[in-house]
Amino acid sequence: MTPTKQRIATPRKGAALAALLLTALAAPTGAPAAVAEGPGAADPAPRPARVTASAETPAVHDDEAGGNANADDPAVWVDPRDSGRSIVVSTLKEAGLDVYGLDGKRLQHIAAPPAPGEGSEPGRFNNVDIVYGVELDGHRTDLALVSDRGRDRVRAYAIDPRAVRAGRAPLRDVTAVGVAPVFSRDEEDVDEQRTAYGLAAYTHDGDAYVVVSRRSETRLKLLKLKDAGGGKVGYATEDSVDLPASFTLPGGKRWEPCADPGDHAQVEGMAVDLEEGVLYAAQEDVGLWRVDLGGEEFDRPELIDRVREYGVPWTYDSAKEECVIDMAHDPGHGGKHLRADAEGVTVYHAGDGEGYVLASSQGDNTFAVYGRDGRNPYLGSFEIGQGPATDGVQHSDGSTVINVPLGPGYPKGLLVTHDGEAEPADGDRETTNFKFVKWDAVASAFPDDLTVDPDSFDPRHPD
Repeated sequence: MTPTKQRIATPRKGAALAALLLTALAAPTGAPAAVAEGPGAADPAPRPARVTASAETPAVHDDEAGGNANADDPAVWVDPRDSGRSIVVSTLKEAGLDVYGLDGKRLQHIAAPPAPGEGSEPGRFNNVDIVYGVELDGHRTDLALVSDRGRDRVRAYAIDPRAVRAGRAPLRDVTAVGVAPVFSRDEEDVDEQRTAYGLAAYTHDGDAYVVVSRRSETRLKLLKLKDAGGGKVGYATEDSVDLPASFTLPGGKRWEPCADPGDHAQVEGMAVDLEEGVLYAAQEDVGLWRVDLGGEEFDRPELIDRVREYGVPWTYDSAKEECVIDMAHDPGHGGKHLRADAEGVTVYHAGDGEGYVLASSQGDNTFAVYGRDGRNPYLGSFEIGQGPATDGVQHSDGSTVINVPLGPGYPKGLLVTHDGEAEPADGDRETTNFKFVKWDAVASAFPDDLTVDPDSFDPRHPD
């Protein structure tokens, strides 16, 4: 017997894990949306392409014995002399950062900052991205930028190529002392935890910028990095934009995604098309947005795809703190390619404007692929399954893809993804890690091969 309601718990990262949203041609309040439509709703969805990973990082555990380590988001730094020596920088939330080699072995661990006082929240590292050649004290420096959700800051870590070559720990904290919270008014407000969440970075005309989303809210901020002196990094706000919190469905009915009381549909996964200056942002229970950056400001957001659950009625069970999603009365306004949460977003750059935008469809353990060009047409989906080297990927949060050759192991590029259920499991412990996948393996898994272009784009010189 089919249940009339589907109960989806919302132990958030902000309020709802596999909960809801995303629907038809409705224009969201406050930001008109252009939506790329696919085949009719009755068309059967093709099976996702299947690939396997080549390597993985050590499993981490989100409990006291494991240091409360919960893998989330990766970024790849490309070594300027030997790309096979490149590294992967990854967030572990309350446990801080890990740095890995391309073989998946840990090279460095950096703890998150402790709580500044009794009753305050400790640091909690959510997302990470790389910018190259930022001028600090007259020297060009590569940086790993991290959203510190616990303390509502952006943290900056200088990457030392000489340390990488020597096999020493390559990251060093260069965050300016006294940087202000990104969203909070003061330290007391920080502890309410409506703080820096998702993060994506880019450079424009020699300056470095970072887009930061806010936990439990729809707001995005654009920050410009500043040389604070003494080799330290600060930042200042350049612009902000609010994505819609509610939507008008066909027929005029108002709808908003289910969330904990007082929370709104947040964004986490984000990436910037470094050639075109376009931000792609996954509003978890709504869908995938495209926002032209215009260099130093946000343009009008456009919704290019919706999650399957968009527009579905719901109720909130306050006793169990759960959303109850009424899929039996789904009005059919949602998309077909993403199931909530829409998560990790990354951009594969190729020549002549070709390439792809990838988004994690966390609700069905797949990744949706869209073109970079035009209205970002949907091109297909893939899953990362059990293979000879690793287990498969489930409930992926963060991901990053790089087109350039990375040594003999990844001569045609690399995709790194978070795995929310790493195996073998260790009893009831929450076990996570990161999987490394050859880009050419992803490309060749599709009926019409995706582009493999390791030569046309250099992340160090995106312009």
